[in-house]
Amino acid sequence: MSNRIAHAGLAAKRMSAEQAAALIDPGMSVGMSGFTGAGYPKAIPLALATRITAARDRGEPFALRILTGASTAPELDGALARAGGIDFRLPYQSDPELRARINAGEIEYMDIHLGHVAQYTWFGFLGHMDVAVVEVSAILPDGRLVPSTSVGNNKTWLDLADKVILEVNHRQPRGLDGMHDIYYGTALPPARKPIPLVHPGDRIGEPYLRCDPDKVIAVVETDAPDRLGAFAPPDDTSRRIAANLVDFFRQEIRAGRLHGQLLPLQSGVGNVANAVLAGLRDAGFRGLTAFTEVIQDGMLELIGDGTIEVASASSFALSPQGVADFVANIDRYRERIVLRPQEMSNHAELIRRLGVIGMNGMVEADLYGNVNSTHVAGTSIINGIGGSGDFARNGFLSCFLTPSTAKNGAISAIVPMVSHVDHTEHDVAVVVTEQGLADLRGLSPKQRARKIIENCAHPDYRPMLQDYFERACLHSRGRHTPHLLPEALSWHQRFLETGTMRA
Repeated sequence: MSNRIAHAGLAAKRMSAEQAAALIDPGMSVGMSGFTGAGYPKAIPLALATRITAARDRGEPFALRILTGASTAPELDGALARAGGIDFRLPYQSDPELRARINAGEIEYMDIHLGHVAQYTWFGFLGHMDVAVVEVSAILPDGRLVPSTSVGNNKTWLDLADKVILEVNHRQPRGLDGMHDIYYGTALPPARKPIPLVHPGDRIGEPYLRCDPDKVIAVVETDAPDRLGAFAPPDDTSRRIAANLVDFFRQEIRAGRLHGQLLPLQSGVGNVANAVLAGLRDAGFRGLTAFTEVIQDGMLELIGDGTIEVASASSFALSPQGVADFVANIDRYRERIVLRPQEMSNHAELIRRLGVIGMNGMVEADLYGNVNSTHVAGTSIINGIGGSGDFARNGFLSCFLTPSTAKNGAISAIVPMVSHVDHTEHDVAVVVTEQGLADLRGLSPKQRARKIIENCAHPDYRPMLQDYFERACLHSRGRHTPHLLPEALSWHQRFLETGTMRA
């Protein structure tokens, strides 16, 4: 299995996953590859979890500080959390086992903008990194690394970690070679210079990751797929949300604020995001571009049929069917897809310069346009903010999308006051549900409230919201942003007590 390891010195460091895991000691800070279930190490975390479990059975404490690109998979986050081997985790997660232990207070979790992780690490804000464990698809004769299906924070981990462990995954297609663009021109303030990228398809770096071979202490070979599940196909609600947003884009074109190719698109993951992308294609849009974090099935389809000419991202999030299509047509996709470190895919300078249109999901929005995208009832984390804040604050348009209700109508996505704020009213331009769309640009708080109630709230909750708002306008001490503080979070409390927000 050595045909992918062309560097003689690194080939000599091959060992089993168990032997490599034995090189990681309790209390270490470990940077792991992986971004949305793609490109994460497949074997070492499982071997490490077995080692941790054995140590804890002997009464020996063994926990690690784990930093990644974003969410990973059960073989990493789930296995280590179940073994009790994580005492701190950032920046984004989606594993049920890990989430449960975070919300139980067993694991400290830092929810942070994805675009901030690399620079915070370089600044020293996140402490020292002992080991990097990074999946790659091949090692070149000169020691450079062919990245895998995600880039994430791998460049930073390889640069800053004292020691490096590489997993070379033979399952990853060799055609990935040449799809990546690793930019090594960043610097710490005050030595920073403008990043020379002016189009989503620009290549400004190198196809490969650099790593000092002397830092590599182990090379493990694997042959395993990324753990990626298929999203549910768009339902009627998702298609109505998509139609509302597409109609809005058409209005923006007529007003002269957008052109027929729009601006570079950023899209979150899920069935609503896929529905929006399909809606753009069905509406006849062509020649589009994307500057985003993740390429999922819906975007891959648009790249394949020419709706999207070029897409820049940091990772894939494809279903098994999407993976099969990608591998079968990888030569064509390599000409249209650029995978970058997330410090580039989520960089404020580039998002602002390109004028990206951000389209992200949310849990709830309140009357004034504040958005909660991470918490249930203000206390329990779901996944994390991810990169939505990078695009909301810095993009040309920040659009937040959600069905107007959840739990069969027991929860309203439009509430008097959000229970947790991820995106303030200052960063939210457009709110979209299947009921309609509220364009909040240029509006005062009270004007925003009227538009959100009228256009976005479900009819079952619209009278309750209108009643709250009218009474708040009459009786609130602050008439600029009217609230009745004793009632502001009563909808959430009612749900916790009765199982529904309905009065």
